[in-house]
Amino acid sequence: MSPIARGFFGRRRDAEYGERLPPGQYTVKNFPVLTVGPTPRTPLEEWTFEITGTAEPHRTWSWEEFRALPSETITRDIHCVTKWSKFDTVWEGVSVDTLLEGVDPRGAFISAFCDGGYTTNLPLGDVTGGKAWIAFTFGGEPLEPEHGGPARLLVPHLYFWKSAKWVRGLRITDGDEPGFWELNGYHNRGDPWREERYWGD
Repeated sequence: MSPIARGFFGRRRDAEYGERLPPGQYTVKNFPVLTVGPTPRTPLEEWTFEITGTAEPHRTWSWEEFRALPSETITRDIHCVTKWSKFDTVWEGVSVDTLLEGVDPRGAFISAFCDGGYTTNLPLGDVTGGKAWIAFTFGGEPLEPEHGGPARLLVPHLYFWKSAKWVRGLRITDGDEPGFWELNGYHNRGDPWREERYWGD
């Protein structure tokens, strides 16, 4: 049976937010948790983050080294493929641009890989130029494991499954390699403004 969930029904589009709300979405005040499988809980002393693949040089950071990197506070709206949107979410994280400083990617795509075996694919252009971060706090608090802590990829301009939970690295690739949800029927890119939810949308 496919793990695709087509979302919730019976909600109408919230007109309060006007053009900030993508088509087919409704707003929530809470932060729904949608996960397949158990929640990974990696001790911080065992946590590392890598830049690998067709990149020179490869890079690896321990948790302490990663937290010593320059970070930013980011306020963004987020949009889930299951049709909820949450506005003005506040995160702290390290920009992917910062992680790639001094690295020659030598590829046009990335595959984010995570604890639990999850992966998702993105064009390099969707995670550079101030568009993506590795986030470690939400609402001023350490990111909870249920929401992807200790760190998750944050790509707020795309549907939220692209903001991979429990991220442990970015593998630069020459070609586009669909990840877990993409292989199970989700759209390869996931632009909420175009309602790119599933293959064929």
